[in-house]
This record gives sequence, structure tokens and C-alpha cells, in this order.
Amino acid sequence: MALQCGIVGLPNVGKSTLFNCLSNAKAQAANFPFCTIEPNVGVITVPDERLNQLAELVHPQRLVPTTVEIVDIAGLVKGASKGEGLGNKFLANIRETDAILHVLRCFDDENITHVDGSINPVRDKEIIDTELQLKDLETVESRMTKTQKQAKTGGDKQAQAAYDIMVQYRDALLQGKSARTVVLDKEERKLVSDLYLLTDKPVMYICNVDEASAKNGNAYVEALRESVKDENAEILVVAAATEADISELETYEERQMFLEEVGLVESGVSRLIKSAYKLLNLETYFTCGVQEVRAWTYLKGSKAPQCAAVIHTDFEKGFIRAEVIKFADFISLGSEAACKEAGKMNVEGKEYVAQDGDIMHFRFNV
Repeated sequence: MALQCGIVGLPNVGKSTLFNCLSNAKAQAANFPFCTIEPNVGVITVPDERLNQLAELVHPQRLVPTTVEIVDIAGLVKGASKGEGLGNKFLANIRETDAILHVLRCFDDENITHVDGSINPVRDKEIIDTELQLKDLETVESRMTKTQKQAKTGGDKQAQAAYDIMVQYRDALLQGKSARTVVLDKEERKLVSDLYLLTDKPVMYICNVDEASAKNGNAYVEALRESVKDENAEILVVAAATEADISELETYEERQMFLEEVGLVESGVSRLIKSAYKLLNLETYFTCGVQEVRAWTYLKGSKAPQCAAVIHTDFEKGFIRAEVIKFADFISLGSEAACKEAGKMNVEGKEYVAQDGDIMHFRFNV
């Protein structure tokens, strides 16, 4: 399941530095705008202690974590919606991602220039929001004309319903609000899913701070919190330069000592990966055996056959049943055999909704 988060922001806010910490793929991090011309894609593993706990009990030949793709997208400037800077390329790249990680500069450093000459994360956020909203408005208004004709000439009820939703989108965008503020049910979303609106994607704001502010944030972070309090958005505080130093250390022990020195329990990169996974509405189930213990990614709310398809589409086509053990039961009893004996292995059918942490074995016939 190749789901992507796109790292976006103005030039020189720390996007590429953060990307370098997240991935072995090295983007050029330099003190000038547009140093990232093409989107860099890195596949990162999702930290999950449960995988290690299972491995300690099973002693598998192979341990395979789940992953998320992170895309470092070229910096955007004011006027991007009209093609300024790398605008059209930026907007095309972000349209292909599933969620947005919006990096905002929340630190002072006279040696690193800011494209607008001063540090103001609230202003920076609004610049990017405006550009994305303008592009979405262009998309919606263009589609509305065509959809309205379909509704009137053909009496198409679905087209009329879609048009009504687009009116809601247009009104929100004209008020400077993002498309995600329009509340729709599942069926309504299907009607307009092919719009691929930029501001309908889930977003997480990443406040890039200096080392001294890594634990508790600073005034810039608080100003941003206040400005997005009505958005129901997640905010993460990360010191990208410090994370870069941590990533250069060779051993886990060295990295932990560094974290303790700056007052952190867990690295910002680790927190970011977990938050990005959650932002994409993803959960994890496990397959567990002596050959391999593996984490699999599925969309929250998926039923057993859809989870089986993550391994192979044939598993869904020929799905018979799923044998499910809860993670807590496996850990407490120590093995699949012990769980079976204790009656802790449940046989589930096609309507079973997977739960995060389930250990699953699929029976199928094709």
C-alpha cells in the first residue's frame, strides 16, 4: 500500500533537512530557494515496538516493518497558483500525495535567509493555504459549469448532487477556508472524489524550531497554535537541525543519550513518522511465524477480505475466513498454539472489521 505524505512549505524552512532525517535518500539541503527541484521520494519504516515484542517470542528468520513514502516537494512562493516560481510543478506534485506535512519555520537564524525577510509562521501558513485554495477554486469552478449542464440537460440526479457539493466547496474557498472544512458523508465524498482538491487532504503542521525549543516550543509555535485552533489540525514540534545531528550518530545508545541531553524521550523523526501514519488513517495488523514476522498496513475500518488483499489480491478473491488473535493475548500467552488452546483464536468471516494490532492468518481458495 504505497501511500504518500508530501512535505511542503516555503523555501528555506527546513523541508529537505527534515527529509534527510527521515530517509536514506539525500536531498540537497542548501541555503537558497528551490534547492529541491524534483520531488525526492523516501520509503521510511514506521516504528512499532509491537513488532519487536512479537519477534522476541517467535524468533523469526526475518522481521519486516511497515512503511510510508515521504515526498520532499520543491518550495512554493506567493503566486504559485498562477505559475510563479515552481508553482505548477509544485501543485502537480502535491496533488499526487495522500496527506500534507506542512513545515513552518519557527526559529531565528540570521545566517539562513527567509524568502519574505522575516520569521512569521502564521503568515507563511496563510501564503501556502491561499495558493492551494486559489488552485482548488479554479478546479471547482471549471468543473461546476460542466456538471451543471449534465444536471440540467440529462436530469442526472448524481450530477445535481455533485454540483450542490461543489457550490459548498466554492463558497468555503471564496471565504478563505480549505475544502476540508466542508463536512460531507461517505457517499457525498464519492461523488466529488475525482476533483482531487489540494486543500481537502489531511494536514499536519510541523514547527521547525531550534534545539532550545525542541521540548516545549516557543512563541512562534504558540502563535501558530492559536491561528489553527479551529482547524482540528495536529501540530508537531521538531528541531530539524538537531534531528540531523542525531541521525549521524551510529548507535541507538548514542542517539538516546543525545535525546536525554535535550530533554526528549523520543526523537522528533519517530514521532513524525507515527503521526504521519495516523494522519493517513492507517492501522497495522501482523502475520506471525518462524519464517517471518511482518507488519501490514491497512486503511482503518477495513474488513478482513480487504486486509487480506494487502498481501495479495488472490487472498481477497478466494477469501474463506480469517483466524485472528489479539496482540495482548499473544503476548500474554506466548505463542499461537497457546492461544488456540486457551480459546483465544477467533475465526472471523467477511464482515469482520480489523482492529489495530490483530495477528491474522487468512484461509483462501482460488
